[in-house]
Parts: sequence; C-alpha cells; structure tokens
Amino acid sequence: MNVTISAIKFKADQKLEAFITDKVEKLSKLHDGIIGSEVTLKLANTDKPENKEVEIRVMIKGNDAIASKIAKTFEEATDLAVEALKKQLVKSKEKERAK
Repeated sequence: MNVTISAIKFKADQKLEAFITDKVEKLSKLHDGIIGSEVTLKLANTDKPENKEVEIRVMIKGNDAIASKIAKTFEEATDLAVEALKKQLVKSKEKERAK
C-alpha cells in the first residue's frame, strides 16, 4: 500500500515516518480494496499538551475511511487514529459481504 505522509509547517523525522508507515500498512490486512493512504501531521493551535494532530485517510474502492486524532505525541495520535480506522474498515468489509 502506498502511504503518503505530509507534515504541515514542520519536518517529520524518519523515525516518525517509519512508525506511521508501519502502522498504516497493517490496515491493508483488514481490507483488500485499499488503494492507498494519506497521513497529515500538524500541530494544533492550543495551550494544552495534547496538540499533536494526525489525520489518516485510507482510500478504498468506492469509499474513503478517515480518522483524525489529537494526543500528546504523534505516535499516540497515530495509534488512536489507526484503531478508529480498523473499526471503519471492518464495518466496510461487512457491508460488502452483505451485498
């Protein structure tokens, strides 16, 4: 699966990009119709320590699954977004089987 990572107004280090790519690529095991994915990293404009925002968009034939999460670290936000996407992908696959 092709994973595109965009960091807005900062440069993400290779370790973070490798972590995100690894997590997102595991989603392809849940759904065989995944075309690719886009990950956007940004710092939320807030005073709270939870200011790391990760938005993951998984492109599926006929439909896209999107999850956006904010946490103290990009890794934590990535984990939360991937968990949300897992649920969406399982539901999407169940709908396809029901057809």
